[in-house]
Amino acid sequence: MAEDDPRNKIHPGEFKYGGAHVIEELVAGKDVRLQVEAYGTDCYPRKHLDTLINIKDLNEAVLFNSRNAYQNYNVAVNLSSKTIYTYLGTLKPNLGNANYCSAGQLSPLLNDPFFQTIGIGTRIWLGGGIGYVVWQGTQFNPHAPRLENGVPKRPGGTLAVIGDLKGMNSKWLRGVSFIGYGTTLNVGIGIPIPILNEEIAKHVAVKDEEIQAAVVDYSEAYPEGKSDVLAEVNYAQLKSGEIEVKGKKVPTSGISSYKSALIIAEELKKQIKEGKFLLTEKVADLPTGDAAPKFKPLNERPIARGKEGN
Repeated sequence: MAEDDPRNKIHPGEFKYGGAHVIEELVAGKDVRLQVEAYGTDCYPRKHLDTLINIKDLNEAVLFNSRNAYQNYNVAVNLSSKTIYTYLGTLKPNLGNANYCSAGQLSPLLNDPFFQTIGIGTRIWLGGGIGYVVWQGTQFNPHAPRLENGVPKRPGGTLAVIGDLKGMNSKWLRGVSFIGYGTTLNVGIGIPIPILNEEIAKHVAVKDEEIQAAVVDYSEAYPEGKSDVLAEVNYAQLKSGEIEVKGKKVPTSGISSYKSALIIAEELKKQIKEGKFLLTEKVADLPTGDAAPKFKPLNERPIARGKEGN
């Protein structure tokens, strides 16, 4: 982000340009200005650098995302009397709108809820190129409560992924500005799920009406770490454009593009049929059951002022 960007000092900040936009422009083949200031060492004495760089001139360009492909997520609303600005977009006061973020029935981890085929080493379609699952993502929570069909009805698993940025397409890596919050990178991901048995076939046939998400107030409950849930709704209801919360009809909007999810699914299917995308067997499972870490908030241990060095 530029040094002169006011960020949120002038609220709500516009955050017109950030690191995600740099990635998008690099992948698009544009020149990007690189400015570096350093303290210098005997072996690396240079202290200043100001140059244009282009992805074609870089030896390596690797995209590593520590959290992608969230397995379900909250539906965000605002119970307060003022507009609030969040990573799920702008939320109007008094239940003025509801924002959600999942492709629902096309979301990969909702089609493999117990990670039977997805794990470390799984080859994936990432940003228009090839990538791999390298670990569970941050905030990974396989202990989330589930429906009878196995689908989590709260935020569940996540993936850490890696791929060659030089093989990707800026159509599927887009810098996005969230007013009042910051910038982020919209990433297109497709994951092949081989049908190895009847159980997997049943899971991949899941429909939007069979996937539920929690409606959460982002004006108080979420920022204060409360587990309050206002309602549970399914993705068929969310995609209909309207849900009911506390007796009020609330318009909905999806941050994830279902249209793009369909395009990615068809493109991945085509590449597999043409032999351009080969499936890999995972080399290790993602943690589940007792082996999985319990998701918990940070245990804060405040340090009194003036005692930092003790």
